Amino acid sequence: MFNAKVYVTLKNGVLDPQGKAVAHSLHSLGYDGVKDVRLGKFIEVKLEGTDRAKAEADLKEMCAKLLANTVIEDYRFEIE
Repeated sequence: MFNAKVYVTLKNGVLDPQGKAVAHSLHSLGYDGVKDVRLGKFIEVKLEGTDRAKAEADLKEMCAKLLANTVIEDYRFEIE
């Protein structure tokens, strides 16, 4: 069995209105040192099997088809 961690973030140049709202709120709370905030997704996936190469290929396919919008998002994953 493999435990995978998937990190999905907006590509550079894509506007992040939610991140801007969080940055504004942090400034309102007195955290003036915050320059920018960009939000993303963190996904944990448990995969059955013992073939690491197959797990990596399956996870890459999952990311491309469902977990990330590859038009505006980048992703990376780690398998433990």
